[in-house]
Amino acid sequence: MLLNCFQTEFLEAGCDEAGRGCLAGPVFAAAVILPPDFPAGELTDSKKLTHMQRNTLRVIIEREAIAWAVAEVDNHEIDKINILNASFLAMHRAIEKLSIQPQYLSIDGNRFKAYPNIPHSCIIKGDGKYLNIAAASVLAKTHRDEFMESLSGQYPHYQWHQNKGYPTIVHRTAALEHGLSPFHRRTFSITDPQLTLFSETEA
Repeated sequence: MLLNCFQTEFLEAGCDEAGRGCLAGPVFAAAVILPPDFPAGELTDSKKLTHMQRNTLRVIIEREAIAWAVAEVDNHEIDKINILNASFLAMHRAIEKLSIQPQYLSIDGNRFKAYPNIPHSCIIKGDGKYLNIAAASVLAKTHRDEFMESLSGQYPHYQWHQNKGYPTIVHRTAALEHGLSPFHRRTFSITDPQLTLFSETEA
């Protein structure tokens, strides 16, 4: 069972991102402040949930959260500052957009660039340990998926409605055959052998 948050002394926002390993599209991040009595239900790491579960939970999170925000860093910015820095920037933008300023941040992962004047903790696999980080993972994932699906009609070759920009075999093959779209990350290698580690299920 997931705990609500990492600590209870200060008002805490959970933060997570989605889309770091994609070949195309922005990286999205979310920041979420949950009430102590948040109805957890099926909420956990978004990667362990189905598409339908994520979308159902998104409605609940956005309705019940004390505050939530989603932000993005586009592919052009990613190419300029690299994906790690872009992930940090997306989280900073999400925190900045919160209607209530948190006093503490719980960050999914092992690295983060400190946000001004707010202490934080990095928590490895935090989206499977704390509800506020899990909620952020769901919002980042669903908002990003929605964005990539909206682009899919303009660029049908890549089948973004299915793979959401992740380096599946279909996506990489289409990029090699038809070239890159304006939304592709130019600093990411289409033919990098490590990309064979990804599969359709990761989208």
